[in-house]
Amino acid sequence: MRKKRIGVFDVVNVGIMLLILLAVCYPLYYMLIVSISSGLAVQRGETYLWPVDVTLAAYRVVLSDPYIVRAYANTLLYTSAGVLINMVLTVMCAYPLSRKYLYGRALIAFFVIFTMFFDGGIIPRFVVVNSLGLINTIWAIVLPPAISVFNLILVRTFFENIPDELHESAVVDGAGEVRTLLQIFLPLSKPVLATIFIFYTVSHWNSFFPALIYLSKKELYPLQIMVRNIVIQGELASQMTEMGSEESMTVMALNVKYAVVIIAILPVLAVYPFMQKYFVHGAMLGAVKG
Repeated sequence: MRKKRIGVFDVVNVGIMLLILLAVCYPLYYMLIVSISSGLAVQRGETYLWPVDVTLAAYRVVLSDPYIVRAYANTLLYTSAGVLINMVLTVMCAYPLSRKYLYGRALIAFFVIFTMFFDGGIIPRFVVVNSLGLINTIWAIVLPPAISVFNLILVRTFFENIPDELHESAVVDGAGEVRTLLQIFLPLSKPVLATIFIFYTVSHWNSFFPALIYLSKKELYPLQIMVRNIVIQGELASQMTEMGSEESMTVMALNVKYAVVIIAILPVLAVYPFMQKYFVHGAMLGAVKG
């Protein structure tokens, strides 16, 4: 068996991909080593490749704030409830739109896709949410983004690629639409469902703008609002007075900022490797009509 010859293109291609990998991963790595290094080492610019004088003081400061712990719990709640609503409503809408015998299917699809390009804007959306009495509730966070049209199209296209013979055989056996969906379509749609699960989860986890608009009570804030306040407005300064002089405290503020960011992105980084194969497979099958 002949060995494949490594050409110049392969070397250049691998080199470019390694550079891209370094550009993506190094900022995350840098935030990690700064968050666990001493403030003086960060001030002297010694934390480029390795952590210096490793300490978890920044994480102790972050986790000692009850509002951050509460915000973390709020984010878990908002993400869990939001993704559940997203998945159920997306599948319930995509399945009938994938059936060619649905009366008015083209018109319904047109109005659904229309919302991708034309939006009423922030003020009308706020007026609707306020008029429904959803301000300062979890529903203001999870209901407005209940369905992503992009994800809906992805799932609908995947359903359309499932052979019609499977649906016809289920009808012949006496199965209704709900049973056909639950027992035939959903088990065959794990890749695309995993794909939109990742999309929805990351979207809810990183979302801060809806909370900024609809929530005014600090105890209801999600984690991303707290991250924004710490990174931009420099909160938690009152809890850092025991760290020493003003100079040390200023440097420690950078450690705290990066520690909060690491805590915020850790769950997504932990889940994504296990979902990656479904993500790639589902994105390819759901986006190509074949």
